[in-house]
Amino acid sequence: QVQLVESGGGLVQAGGSLRLSCAASGRTFSNYAMGWFRQTPGKEREFVAGISRSGGSTIYADSVEGRFTISRDNAKNTVYLQMNSLKPEDTAVYYCAAKMSPSYSRAIEVGYNSWGQGTQVTVSS
Repeated sequence: QVQLVESGGGLVQAGGSLRLSCAASGRTFSNYAMGWFRQTPGKEREFVAGISRSGGSTIYADSVEGRFTISRDNAKNTVYLQMNSLKPEDTAVYYCAAKMSPSYSRAIEVGYNSWGQGTQVTVSS
């Protein structure tokens, strides 16, 4: 399986921005659809954003549409999550995820089977 390591989390004030990165290793990164999820204590992990192998297809949760942008650089084996206009309710541990996918597939919300260790994002009011 591909190994994933997230970075870029931290503390930010409401209205601010952060960019998360997820570095992949161990497999051919461009064979994987990628996604970002988040989780708060006592709640299930929820989908945030997904991107196809080529980056040509993206999908977002309604709660982040228009504020977050997922992107990838296959030459650097890295996927990003640009988070703007952050709100206190965005506070969570953010996880990067991967799923080997066909070349023609679009971005996906489910079916991921490789996960990073997570990075904490805290948004203060």
